[in-house]
Amino acid sequence: MQIVHSMDKLGILWHRLPVFVGLFYLGLRRHLHQEYNLFNVGKTPAGVRFNPADYPYRTANGEYNDPFNEGAGSEGTFFGRNILPADQKQKLLKPDPLVVATKFLSRRSFKDTGKQFNMIAATWIQFMIHDWIDHLEDTNQVELVAPKEVADKCPLSSFKFYKTKEVPTGFYEIKEGHLNVRTPWWDGSGIYGSNAERLHKLRTFKDGKLKIAKDGLLLHDQNGVAVTGDVRNTWAGLSTLQALFVKEHNAVCDALKREDPDLGDEELYRHARLVTSAVIAKVHTIDWTVELLKTDTLLAGMRINWYGILGKKFKDTFGHVGGAILGGFVGMKKPENHGVPYSLTEEFTSVYRMHALLPDTLNLRDIDAQPGPNKSPPSAEKVPMENLVGHKGEKALSDIGFEKRIVSMGHQASGALELWNYPLWLRDLIPQNTDGTDRPDHVDLAALEVYRDRERKVARYNEFRRALLLIPISKWEDLTEDKEAIEVLNEVYGDDVEELDLQVGLMAEKKIKGFAISETAFVIFLLMASRRLEADRFFTSNFNEETYTKKGLEWVNTTESLKDVLHRHYPEITEKWMNSTSAFSVWDSPPNSHNPIPLYLRVPQ
Repeated sequence: MQIVHSMDKLGILWHRLPVFVGLFYLGLRRHLHQEYNLFNVGKTPAGVRFNPADYPYRTANGEYNDPFNEGAGSEGTFFGRNILPADQKQKLLKPDPLVVATKFLSRRSFKDTGKQFNMIAATWIQFMIHDWIDHLEDTNQVELVAPKEVADKCPLSSFKFYKTKEVPTGFYEIKEGHLNVRTPWWDGSGIYGSNAERLHKLRTFKDGKLKIAKDGLLLHDQNGVAVTGDVRNTWAGLSTLQALFVKEHNAVCDALKREDPDLGDEELYRHARLVTSAVIAKVHTIDWTVELLKTDTLLAGMRINWYGILGKKFKDTFGHVGGAILGGFVGMKKPENHGVPYSLTEEFTSVYRMHALLPDTLNLRDIDAQPGPNKSPPSAEKVPMENLVGHKGEKALSDIGFEKRIVSMGHQASGALELWNYPLWLRDLIPQNTDGTDRPDHVDLAALEVYRDRERKVARYNEFRRALLLIPISKWEDLTEDKEAIEVLNEVYGDDVEELDLQVGLMAEKKIKGFAISETAFVIFLLMASRRLEADRFFTSNFNEETYTKKGLEWVNTTESLKDVLHRHYPEITEKWMNSTSAFSVWDSPPNSHNPIPLYLRVPQ
């Protein structure tokens, strides 16, 4: 702790140090957070153990993963905590969420991320959220009314929504908690669902496969709702990625069947789910995250999470050697939860509020034309994003088709996570039930997100930083150099930096060069991205040929990126339209150039 504290106090910036020194700092910091920032919510069963050999597969609802706690990570379990709850019952409306949304978040003009992050990357994180987290709601509604001072700038003068359901934990330390209706394991529940009933509707029960339409898009039921694992609050971009990974699952089934024709439907499904979930986790770890945090230090760090310091070539040749540092989390001899049952957390939910990544319109491209400079297709038409959301979006997607959709998203930059960049169309949104049906009341999502953090007792910005062993701000100038932002912060919060809402702080904070997110959000990410891999036996003790099959493990080990997945199913797309190295950066950007300096010895410029 002394090393981390001393470096921070002296103003030594880890991200400006040589890569191997920066990694040492981040390793120490992560260890501190594993000690001080994992809190269990709810009771832990004592003395109950099952034999993992009885469950060599991912169950429909996430049970039977942790050998010492059969329910850990299953549907309907508590969200954990990285920081103890900060009760804000008396401050739910202070300052008013609609004032905060209007004065700090609401988009004035669209700011993008340049070539770093595209619309596939923005959609990918929603694809992950639909795999990981969703809070159970209460039956009681709350109404927020726009105060006079901002009423003319709010798309809705008032709106109603359901409270988050508070559930007694039966435990003395944290007495109430909230339930996650998705499985927090990295188990592909965005395409498989989080329970047996949902899964049953998605399977063909032939050769292990999932249902998909002939045109490579998702099927729809009689109400126009997509037939897939998670259908709540979706849009055409998310359905596109769900369809791609249903195809991936089915392709794995075909490959396994060719290898071993005796495998039955259930065995093929189970193995293919393991493989597809691992591919998703790997793409997120060593492809998406590397583009989000575009620095050599994080490129090295994310590859170490998967392959270890010894690297891919060594691991491919000799297998997993040593512990997590040398060999990576994937393939460790046993899972590690640091004495706290696995869950995702309230704070994790808060830092993944990234709706500013979404633009106002999607620029559809003409894929019948010849590629222009850097493989860029000409624009065909601009479609307002509100036409691509919910049931309208599903219908629009079937008219547009997969290829046009993915190429258009690949060539369009995402929004930047900054103040005044939250899409206006999300401030008048039709929310959905978990079954994908529309609700009658529109919501202002920007104001709702501010309210949700307070309601769920997530610490405000300064206390959040303090609890994460980061230096808190003492004046607005510590947060931002933007004079207008400082003026509005004074107007809304006075000079009380302790009242600053987390969402406003995360958007206002000066970013590390190359980072699309704030350093505060990154610290939660540093802890939880590792935890998703190391606590899961299907990425550790059961990441082997016996569980995955020889062919299945080879499939995971030879897939390095989303580009690989796309190329497998649509080679003409990657060859004709993708100039970039990663499918998550804007496709007409130049491919990564060769750097002769070994990665660990590089010094950030």
